[in-house]
Order: sequence, then structure tokens, then C-alpha cells
Amino acid sequence: MNRTTRTGLLATALALGMVGVGYASVPLYRLFCQVTGFAGTTRMAPGTSAPGAVAGKTMSVRFDANHAANMPWNFKPETTREIVTLGAQDIVFYEAENKSDKPVTGTATFNVTPSQAGKYFTKIQCFCFTEQTLQPGQKVRMPVVFYVDPAIAKDPSANDIEEITLSYTFYPVDERKKQS
Repeated sequence: MNRTTRTGLLATALALGMVGVGYASVPLYRLFCQVTGFAGTTRMAPGTSAPGAVAGKTMSVRFDANHAANMPWNFKPETTREIVTLGAQDIVFYEAENKSDKPVTGTATFNVTPSQAGKYFTKIQCFCFTEQTLQPGQKVRMPVVFYVDPAIAKDPSANDIEEITLSYTFYPVDERKKQS
């Protein structure tokens, strides 16, 4: 194999590797954020249970809901604020209603503020990143099961956190992209 052929093969392999890394970067970044709590991303612990309540240790949690301007839904939390006991499992519900005359599919993203609280806010069950299709006029309740890790009370960088905000934003799913 001559030098030109070898260089061409190496360049092709490098290009293909970069394309592969590009496709893998979004799921890998999402996984990294969920594991570390980076950028206010909550931790996901499906199928697990909360570590158990820590008596006398509480945190205010505020619930926020938004939707894209082109999303014909009403979307809101049933409760906008709760005082939760650290380590205790809790559940809240969000409500979505399709206000259009046709079925609409959406998916929600989420974040937690302040960002240093993300690694301590653990969701056991949620509707995020799951496509939700609502028929015309349909209204649904969507649960979020979570706990605030008691380790937040021992973290010096979290000493001044008095309230955590869990915010969801629903976006319409582009049906054209799903079909291709």
C-alpha cells in the first residue's frame, strides 16, 4: 500500500469517526449531565426509591411550566410550590391540555435552578423526553416522582440555596422529521 492510499484511508477513517462522535455527542452529553447534575440537569434514578426522610431538613421546591409559542397546549403544574423533606420521596402533577382541533405530539425538556442544585434533585419518574400525543381537547395529568438528596445540606456550595425550581418546557414534535 503506497503512502497516498494510506493517507486517504486514514483521512476517511478520521472523517467517519468524527461523524460518529457528532451523532453520539447529544446522548452522551445528556447522560453526562444526568449523572453529574451539570448545568442544572437533574439526576434520573428510575426504579429506585428515595433514601429516606431526614427529620427537620426541608427545602422549598417551585414548579414551573412553559411551552413553545407554536404549541397549542395549556401546560401548568397543579401545585406551584411545596416544602419537601430532604430524602423523602414526593410526587407532583403537571397538567397538559390540547387546545387545538387536531392531535398534537409534544416532548418536554427540563432543568433545575440554581444549577448547583441539579445534582441533588433526583427524579424517579417523569414525562420528560417522552413523546406525549394529546387528542383535540384532551387533558392529562403527568406525574413527577422525585426527592432532594440530603447531601445538599452538607455541600458548602449549596449553603445559600433556599429554593429549587424544576422547570419543564414542552415543544411540538416535528412530524416530518419522525417520518424520514
